[in-house]
Amino acid sequence: MAARQSGLDSFSLFSSSGDKIPLGFGFLDPSEKPLLLPLPACVEVLPSEVSSSVKYAVEPVDLSGLTLLKGRVSTQEVFQLSNSDLVPGKYEGGLKLWEGSLDLVKSLKSELQDERLSLNGKRVLELGCGHGLPGIWMGLEGAAVVHFQDFNAEVLRCLTIPNVNANCLKKSPSFTTDVREWNTDAEFRFFAGDWSEVHQILPHTWTNEKEQNCCPSLDQPVGYDIILMAETVYSVSALPHLYELIKKCLNRPDGVVYMAAKKHYFGVGGGSRRFLSLVEKDAIMEACLIAEVADGSSNVREVWKLHFK
Repeated sequence: MAARQSGLDSFSLFSSSGDKIPLGFGFLDPSEKPLLLPLPACVEVLPSEVSSSVKYAVEPVDLSGLTLLKGRVSTQEVFQLSNSDLVPGKYEGGLKLWEGSLDLVKSLKSELQDERLSLNGKRVLELGCGHGLPGIWMGLEGAAVVHFQDFNAEVLRCLTIPNVNANCLKKSPSFTTDVREWNTDAEFRFFAGDWSEVHQILPHTWTNEKEQNCCPSLDQPVGYDIILMAETVYSVSALPHLYELIKKCLNRPDGVVYMAAKKHYFGVGGGSRRFLSLVEKDAIMEACLIAEVADGSSNVREVWKLHFK
């Protein structure tokens, strides 16, 4: 059963009725076979495609003195699902606000204040964005490009784009209506698709393995300078695809990844340490722990920073 802590949602394998969600990874019953479903098409979702048919309620989120706005929409209304955190191949939890997303914003804020992070002119990609609060914050703080990716196009239309609008739309002089322009110069774009395929439509990626093994020229940088991801490493079967996508998208040699995740996702086998073991085995990137959260609301959460050796 999913537990709620201060409006946030903890990872759960079960619906409120106690029935096990048909997960395609890390099974509790080893005799079960993975659920194989066709992948959704990889598409760019335009800001003009924001949903007008789904009820969107906005509320503030206080992040240690920083306030961002987040939406709340119904999983039942968007996906015809009730009381499910995720159903692999159909819905990957993007409508919930997970603790790691807020941990990530707080850590990024500290990195910027301590001058360990620069955003001016940087290209940012948020993977598995859901609400998109880390990417939104970076756009407001001076990033030049912020691209959002989620498995579900519906999440982008019904939640991510409305959240960007809620935080970034200019106000009219009367402050009663929104002007259809963002109050930041950041380029916001939105992409839906599975991690195994979405690199095909992302604008800033390495086109082949040979390119990945050499440095770009200074006048033609390739890849994203910063990749963000929160609560993306729960699925053991998806970790290789996620890691390969990072290598295809991250600028070399100076790109950096910020990852917020639970240390372990009990019952499904994933977690930050499982992902980092994959990174360590590949031996081309290294990681350092920049924050640990053990507040009793869930199992231990961490924020890691990764970069090329």
